[in-house]
Amino acid sequence: MAKFDIDAFKSVKAIVIGDLMIDEYLWGSVDRVSPEAPVPVVCVNRESQTLGGAGNVINNLVSMGATVCAVGTAGTGKAGQMIFEKLGELGIATDTIISEPHRPTTRKTRVIASNQQVLRIDKEVVTHISDHTLERLVDGIEANIRDADLIILSDYNKGLITRALVEKTVALADQYQILTLADPKSLDFSKYRSVSVLTPNKKEASLAANMDIQSHQDLVAAGEKIMDHACLEKLLITCGKDGMVLFEKDQPVFHIESDARQVFDVSGAGDTVISLLGLGLAAGAGFRQSARIANVAAGIVVAKVGTATATIEELKLALKSFN
Repeated sequence: MAKFDIDAFKSVKAIVIGDLMIDEYLWGSVDRVSPEAPVPVVCVNRESQTLGGAGNVINNLVSMGATVCAVGTAGTGKAGQMIFEKLGELGIATDTIISEPHRPTTRKTRVIASNQQVLRIDKEVVTHISDHTLERLVDGIEANIRDADLIILSDYNKGLITRALVEKTVALADQYQILTLADPKSLDFSKYRSVSVLTPNKKEASLAANMDIQSHQDLVAAGEKIMDHACLEKLLITCGKDGMVLFEKDQPVFHIESDARQVFDVSGAGDTVISLLGLGLAAGAGFRQSARIANVAAGIVVAKVGTATATIEELKLALKSFN
């Protein structure tokens, strides 16, 4: 890999638009099976909460020193209040976070015992944002876009990233010549039409292309179909232990092998990929080089338990082997 100074990430200003959630962890141990049912009894000894969903993208960007503007919604309950608190702790302004009493913040509770996830409990209400909220979100994007180098659309299919919001965001980004990256959850990828880069995983690509991907040839065919359908210049498909595959208009398909040495938890790996890919592109690295950096960062993250991020020091150390 050609040398690239990742300290350049510290000069990047990013707008993150997406579904903000709370990831809660109950950490404990198991030493017996319940007499009431054939399930383990977890003795919880500590709890922790962190930003999840689009909030994990924000965490990844901040950990690399980037400046972030968060655009989204939060409920009015305890989890929603925690969104504001967690963003405040990161030094991120919350004036572009809209409180919505009818759309409570998603809260995912994971029970971890002996470094393994044994249960996940989701509390959520999935419904689309109102037209009024859409207008306020677009106003927030427009107010901050002049200072931005990058926009990331983090779609967890909870109702915030609507087709209308994507269209308006892409139009603004085109007007100001700003990169837009989208991590998709919708099965209809035309929703993300004309974003700069789309970053689905293999399963999402398979469903979106309506193809059973069993071989590299199948993956290439699915990628080309998605490129045409969503009018894309660039596409990155993550394939877990098999790395990632890059598609670029008028360029040969390029495969990057996985950098994961030991996998404990894949939670949030896609958030790391889109964050570091975006930072690389915004800081002047090429598509392939940015993808390699993102791949190395994802390898660091999956070796940690829980929704985690890589630090800039960890990434620098890991990249040394490539320079």
